[in-house]
Amino acid sequence: MTRRKSGMITRLGIIAVSMIAAVTGSVIAGSTAAEARPGCSDAEVVFARGTVEPAPPLGVTGLSFVEAVRSQLPGKSVAAYGVPYPASDQFRNRLKFARTVADGVRTTQNRVKYLAANCPGTKVVLGGYSQGAVVAGYAVHAGLDLPARYAAYDRFVPPPLPASLSRNVAAIVFFGAPSDRFIDDIGAPPVRVSTPYRGKTARYCVEGDTICDGARVGYPNAIHSLYAVNGMTLDAARFVARRM
Repeated sequence: MTRRKSGMITRLGIIAVSMIAAVTGSVIAGSTAAEARPGCSDAEVVFARGTVEPAPPLGVTGLSFVEAVRSQLPGKSVAAYGVPYPASDQFRNRLKFARTVADGVRTTQNRVKYLAANCPGTKVVLGGYSQGAVVAGYAVHAGLDLPARYAAYDRFVPPPLPASLSRNVAAIVFFGAPSDRFIDDIGAPPVRVSTPYRGKTARYCVEGDTICDGARVGYPNAIHSLYAVNGMTLDAARFVARRM
């Protein structure tokens, strides 16, 4: 590893740790306040973290995004729900990995259904980073067609989220979502958001991020870790605010 690259990674680590220290308390306090007040929150961010991303269950990017959303919705209560799935890096064990992703998708869908039934006035904001963006995308899929070689996994595929729930979902945001080429290279079904949810969706990809920019499948580079600190979570929060 070059000295320049090592220095960049070190600086990113320092920034990330500092940001966690700065926002974790306010995110947790904000969520507790929203749950404690009578009734339901005005909005809830349902977010799936990236592969082994620190600060579970929201992850570093999710923490940054939630705070950004709160900054753009003054006077409104914004709850946060981190999808409790493993965000596993066990890519070689395809069956185990597929099941953990499917569990995350089902959990995400169930949270939307719960809010629609119990807090119909709450605007749901779906989001995810990296692997979590795939989880969020599959949660609102238009149908998941597995390649023939993965037919044995069909039983793990969650059904589409009912179109009727789209009125409860205000916005969907993906950070660093694997590109179509990346998804195809690993043999996973493409992320195709169903029509009722498609117009509510925004994708954010840093230039040079090899996970989302169309490069062939490979390990993420340092650029892939910038979403929490490069201003894109604030841009996404502005997108959310316009849809509330």
